[in-house]
Amino acid sequence: MIDPRLLRDEPDLIRAAQTKRGLSASVVDEALAADEARRRSIVAFEELRAEQKVLGKQVARAQGEEKTALLERTKALAAEVKAAEAAQHEAEEAYRRIVATIPNPAADAAPAGGEDDFVVLEERGTKRDFAAEGFEPRDHLELGRMLGAIDVERGAKVSGSRFYYLTGPGADLELALVNMAMDQAREAGFTTVIPPTLVKPRAMEGTGFLGQAADDVYRIEGQDTYLVGTSEVPLAAYHSDEILDAGSLPKRYVAFSPCFRKEAGSHGKDTRGIFRVHWFDKVEMFTFTTLEESEAEHQRLLAQEIAWLDKLELAYRVIDVAAGDLGLSAQRKFDCEAWIPSQGKYRELTSTSNCTDFQARRLDIRTRGERGTTPVATLNGTLVAIPRAIVAILETHQQADGSVRVPEALQPYLQGRTVLEPVTG
Repeated sequence: MIDPRLLRDEPDLIRAAQTKRGLSASVVDEALAADEARRRSIVAFEELRAEQKVLGKQVARAQGEEKTALLERTKALAAEVKAAEAAQHEAEEAYRRIVATIPNPAADAAPAGGEDDFVVLEERGTKRDFAAEGFEPRDHLELGRMLGAIDVERGAKVSGSRFYYLTGPGADLELALVNMAMDQAREAGFTTVIPPTLVKPRAMEGTGFLGQAADDVYRIEGQDTYLVGTSEVPLAAYHSDEILDAGSLPKRYVAFSPCFRKEAGSHGKDTRGIFRVHWFDKVEMFTFTTLEESEAEHQRLLAQEIAWLDKLELAYRVIDVAAGDLGLSAQRKFDCEAWIPSQGKYRELTSTSNCTDFQARRLDIRTRGERGTTPVATLNGTLVAIPRAIVAILETHQQADGSVRVPEALQPYLQGRTVLEPVTG
């Protein structure tokens, strides 16, 4: 949630932020009107409550007809107070509903525009020239079948489209990636976490996933709980309704969890293979820090992702995501996109977002420092989304016979294997 004082004192800044995202600025005027109505309702309620208290004292001293008249007024006033209180709650809720739809204003440095208006910050690694090597690259699904690593047919049979089994070297590869990612994060000072993947509405709403992203969320009917699409959600809510000691910041966590997404807006996209699926496992970084340190922390999370992708020996680029392509909570976001040979283009593998105090205000996570009690900043960063990492590894490191070379850093986590060989028979 945006800072209410910012909305009230600098509405033009919020209007400009909406325009930068390609959104209507009319919501700002709606929010200001709702705020005015909310404050009027508070004043009206408090005036009636004050009159009620005075009247109570008068009744105690009055006698006869005067007391009878005062008691009649007291009865009528009680009904007015009750109605004013209900009106105040209604106005407060209306205000909160409108303000909750206003995204975190994008950073000044974030590019303006939509999905295609990103800025490439860096390109790393070298794209393989398969033509020069004398063979056409296979896609990850064909390689997965040859290796006995991926089974989408049985995944669809058991669970439906966009589900899969990882078998043999595929399952081994997932475990290797998870263990290597957790080791890297642990060595960098992150506390390891296995979080719940079912959460209450407060956690999902507090992280901004029940607004523009609600259609992509699985809700458990009859329980009012949700399956998370990222462990960002339970990690952000971990310290909800808490005041964190300033000396304990930054708090850095890294979590392994299954993730579930409807992919409601991706009909017809990436239907082949395991690049875009309804369930996948992921290792996610999450930080609680101060607003002042959030930008530097964002760079630290990006550095962790870059170090990770370098270990996998991939060709990739780092992009600064445009304002119109940011999620509700993000002020700025960097994506790392790996080159996928069979598609001949870069595809997102990891991302990291600075959400400043947007999520913390919704979840009431604060710190106490020299300026009193203030909201913290939250940041998230994917270290590895398993299926996409497997796609990139298989396609990038494939050999003409269908075998796949294992990146050197990953070999100790795969029982020393240097190559994944096609199955026979």
